[in-house]
Amino acid sequence: MIVISILVILAMIGIAQYQKTVLAAREATLREDLFQMRKMLDQYAADKGELPDSLDKLVEAGYIREVPTDPMTDAKDWQTEFGDDPNSTEGSQGIVNVRSASGETASDGSRYSDW
Repeated sequence: MIVISILVILAMIGIAQYQKTVLAAREATLREDLFQMRKMLDQYAADKGELPDSLDKLVEAGYIREVPTDPMTDAKDWQTEFGDDPNSTEGSQGIVNVRSASGETASDGSRYSDW
């Protein structure tokens, strides 16, 4: 009985550590995806002289291969923020920022949607 109790305690410790590692990997993936998409939004605007009106425009223009899946929601449901296009003479708008659609709280206490 003592041996079984010790094995259960060790298994619980191992599972908790595994879950922390998986969460850290998903958060790192989210940070990198956001960084790359924001970088490509800026690059698209610099090259084309206008902001894209959808993330699919980045794919069509070859800036990214595909819209990545949000690791927190497991869907391609990114929240895009539209703003005035500084390069437009007509006052048009385009995507100025992209955020996660997840409403969950990150390990650092912030919300994924605020990253």
